[in-house]
Amino acid sequence: MTESVVLDDMDRGLLHALQLDGRVPFARVADVLGVSETTVARRYKRLRSVASLRVVGVVNGVLFGRTAWTLRLRCTPDVGLPLAKALAKRSDVSWVHVMSGGAEISCHAQLPQGEESVLLEKLPRAGRVLDVSAHSVLHAFTLPPDWSGLRWLSDDQVGRLRPEEPRSARVEVDAADRALLELLAVDGRVPYAELAARTRLSESTVRRRLDLLRHNGVVSYQVDIPANLLGYGTQARLWLTVPPHALTEVGRRLADHEETSFVAATTGPTNLVAVVACRDSAGLYRYLTESVGPLREITSLETAVLMRTVKQG
Repeated sequence: MTESVVLDDMDRGLLHALQLDGRVPFARVADVLGVSETTVARRYKRLRSVASLRVVGVVNGVLFGRTAWTLRLRCTPDVGLPLAKALAKRSDVSWVHVMSGGAEISCHAQLPQGEESVLLEKLPRAGRVLDVSAHSVLHAFTLPPDWSGLRWLSDDQVGRLRPEEPRSARVEVDAADRALLELLAVDGRVPYAELAARTRLSESTVRRRLDLLRHNGVVSYQVDIPANLLGYGTQARLWLTVPPHALTEVGRRLADHEETSFVAATTGPTNLVAVVACRDSAGLYRYLTESVGPLREITSLETAVLMRTVKQG
């Protein structure tokens, strides 16, 4: 059971290292942490088995002609979880949360441009779905891979582990690349030899293509682990309304808060969305009153506590 897992300094250091570089060699992590490579590998295996740790390869959908949407569905409580699980099975849907006692679902989708209505038209036909609101993501101020809740290492250790920044050169993605990306979406740390065997490519070709795809921003690696294991027992999604002239300033200020893992400007009846993680409900209250409250430009705010996360990255 994940509730009984206790993370120590080595676990937290490993998680932070994986946040910096999802495919970082264990030997390099071991050198930074001052332990053996075998110890790091053993800790990683343990976290996968008892703490639901996953490292997944996330594709930049914009490069494939997709647009990002955040969806909010209101439904009767009896259908909330089954509908959330059905959405989670879709490869174009991520970050599926059940909220408000099972009466709401939020999720993120990457949909082909010009075909956004295909998914949206299906949702209202689902049994007992009362309302659907779709918000196109216009600009992200901070994303889950940058969440401060995973930070643990010193600045010097981070410098020794951080990979080079992605470039922006255009890369032609062929069928072999797509096969690699599909495997990485399930497990971002699949060994090169296994990737080569499963795609019938040489190991050197796999290494070269993955380096090219990552360094040009086609794929990045994301750490998925339940926030409660890191001491964050209460998560919530916020929908805010801000005058257009203040949208950038408020979005940046929210992104600077340690509690936020996602902040984006959107279309729709509200124009700013955020996901926050707090230690408990008292921490969420303090965050809303002491950190969000002073932002006078915010004219409206809705808050929904995340009851269950069905799917992350």
